[in-house]
Amino acid sequence: MSNIEKVCTFLKEAGTYYLATADGDQPRVRPFGTAHIFEDRLYIQTGLVKPCAQQMIKNPKVEICAFKAGTWVRIEAEAVLDERIEAQQSMLDDYQSLQGMYKAGDGNTAVFWLKNAKATFSSFTAAPEVVEF
Repeated sequence: MSNIEKVCTFLKEAGTYYLATADGDQPRVRPFGTAHIFEDRLYIQTGLVKPCAQQMIKNPKVEICAFKAGTWVRIEAEAVLDERIEAQQSMLDDYQSLQGMYKAGDGNTAVFWLKNAKATFSSFTAAPEVVEF
């Protein structure tokens, strides 16, 4: 399993992860649930009209944290907006429950891929494991 697959699988199995962005000098954290690999990149999804998307466009530095079965992962990365219909549709195909709220090319569906990502898997019982993708 590749590093990106390991991280994506962990996020999907955790179910909910928390995405941190910057709103000026104020950190903002909110729950997310989308993690998808498209063209060997890890993608997340939100609405372009949401403050979260606007924060990532203004300052692409983000962190993600998820917890599952005594292990957590922290991912630091740069969020890069991908405006291609193909990237949006690939995400929506993987998360069909979103199709009631979003459509590829609707002007609101926003998919971001994680660039220069470093994921650190940690627990109280093992040494941290760092992977990059």
